[in-house]
Amino acid sequence: MNKGQTVASTEIGDASAPLWAPSPAAVRHTAMDAFQTAAAAVGGHDMASYGDLHCWSVDDRSAFWSLVWDYCGIIGDKGARVLSDGAAITKARFFPDARLNFTENLLRSDGASEAIVFRAENGETRRVTREELRGTVSKIRQFLVEGGLREGDRVVAVMPNLPETIAVMLAVASLGAVWASCSPDFGAQGILDRFQQVEPVFLVSCDGYYYNGKRHQLRDKIAEVAASIPSLKQTIIVDFIGEAEAASAAIANSTTLERIIEGRKDRQIVYERFPFSQPLYILFSSGTTGKPKCIVHSAGGTLIQHLKEHRLHCDIHSGDRLFYFTTCAWMMWNWLASALASGATLMLYDGSPFHPNGETLFKYAQEERITHFGTSAKFIESVKKGGIEPGKCFDLSKLRVLMSTGSPLSIDSYAFVYEAIKPDIHLVSMSGGTDIVSCFVLGAPILPVWAGEIQAAGLGMAVEVWDDDAKRIWQQKGELVCTSAFPSMPLGFWNDKDGQKYLETYFSRFDNVWCHGDFAEQTSHGGFVIHGRSDTTLNPGGVRVGTAEIYNQIDKMVEIADAVCVGQDFDGDVRVVLFVRLSDNCVFDQDLVARIKARIRQGATPRHVPSKIVAVAEIPRTKTGKIAEIAVRDTIHGRVVRNVEALANPESLKLFESLAELSA
Repeated sequence: MNKGQTVASTEIGDASAPLWAPSPAAVRHTAMDAFQTAAAAVGGHDMASYGDLHCWSVDDRSAFWSLVWDYCGIIGDKGARVLSDGAAITKARFFPDARLNFTENLLRSDGASEAIVFRAENGETRRVTREELRGTVSKIRQFLVEGGLREGDRVVAVMPNLPETIAVMLAVASLGAVWASCSPDFGAQGILDRFQQVEPVFLVSCDGYYYNGKRHQLRDKIAEVAASIPSLKQTIIVDFIGEAEAASAAIANSTTLERIIEGRKDRQIVYERFPFSQPLYILFSSGTTGKPKCIVHSAGGTLIQHLKEHRLHCDIHSGDRLFYFTTCAWMMWNWLASALASGATLMLYDGSPFHPNGETLFKYAQEERITHFGTSAKFIESVKKGGIEPGKCFDLSKLRVLMSTGSPLSIDSYAFVYEAIKPDIHLVSMSGGTDIVSCFVLGAPILPVWAGEIQAAGLGMAVEVWDDDAKRIWQQKGELVCTSAFPSMPLGFWNDKDGQKYLETYFSRFDNVWCHGDFAEQTSHGGFVIHGRSDTTLNPGGVRVGTAEIYNQIDKMVEIADAVCVGQDFDGDVRVVLFVRLSDNCVFDQDLVARIKARIRQGATPRHVPSKIVAVAEIPRTKTGKIAEIAVRDTIHGRVVRNVEALANPESLKLFESLAELSA
């Protein structure tokens, strides 16, 4: 907040005391405090508060990001320039002369210390030392080179959260190639909607996976996917359920990871250094208005942003043990992987977090002495509703930081963390996304935690909340924006040659300003509250779900003539509601409901399955033929529908008012 800024009091921020505040001694032991001292020396003036540090970080971005590079010890050639064309957000380039290798930075440490600890839902545990990880990366890298993988080529993966997934990604990145992944519960069409766009040359998949006590075989699905991607040279099958050889035999031009590793010797990796802007990852949007957008992220931008967030905002030190519950379809997997560069041990888990019960992950935290525990707001809410009190059942004495993202964390959940998990923990609620493979707002270990609030804007991130007239506002709801460029901005969208889709997505609302699509509020403490998405993306359980992927599945059903899918705020979360208009002579019954859900589960993912399916006589559409999702969403919540004149059949909205089916 600017000095002298007067704001009205609101309910948020009126609490008389924070839930947690670091002691002066604890502050002095944080990397943020040490960095603040270094920044004061570089900036030439005192930085007595986080607000002072943040202001400097956005006012003098060249000095700030140069200091982050040096403080975090990035391996590479920094070059003479830190920022070029900094005034134009879409033209700005960070470290335009720099050269680095992403993998070299993540594998900087060698030896017998643990790089990865993996646990499956059935209790299987594996440990991988840093020396073993580097050796595995070396062997996979040799295979990829022999197979003709070149700089800029794409490698895609349908993988659980396994150590092998990390190893293959690092091998790919070491060669300047591009990695994209999704989780194995995606349907074949959902996988193809993503991977066909980027024309990969290698596909990596496991033979199956376990979830909620069940064993799922993937051979047939992966055979279909591999046969439908003409650009593929070879498929690599990773053994997880004991069927890798059988799967490889059924898939043309395939081999197993075991054969790749057994047939090669560990060789020292000679790292070629690439530009800071070298493409590293392709992450996929939720597919709200068509096939998912392919968002391209750079190696340098991803690395420096993650190092800043890990080291400074989450206070991750060498030797810490970082867990985040995630799949390989979520950007938090990419975020987790980068922690190797800070010397942390990656604590991986694959399976249901509630198998056999809600204590599973806390048992993991106790037994493996986890220091940083990451999850979703929905998980915390579910643990609370389940009556579990982890702090009473488990020894969490090593746990210092609890991280939450995916959806807004409720005030009640904030209180639950301190009452039932640990009273002296740093609770880091954070928000950003796939679009930037990082965070706009997150924690700061030198600041107090206030109920319902994300602590601060990230360093180097010029985050504000604006109203519709492009004016900055405090303690009012508006659009979350970023007013200047930052290193982890995407390079663009794949196959968006003129960059028009990229510009329309983030910069069409406000000139020369990134508009993120979050409905947010800045508090009197300088923190932030995210009230949800301002677009039509669904967020059940904190997982972004695209409506187009649901429509793609039900469009194949002759019984359904038309449909609209929206999110309903319900019981502290968002649930997916699907309204369908039946074809002539079709009957809406429980059998049809079951078949609709089965189709969506098989063709998309289990997360896309609606909680409620309701039959209606008509679906609202605009005069241009588009489904009026926002109008339906506003109607079921009792809100005024804006821009009714754009609808071709506005009278149909009455069908969605005060529906009894949505009251429970």
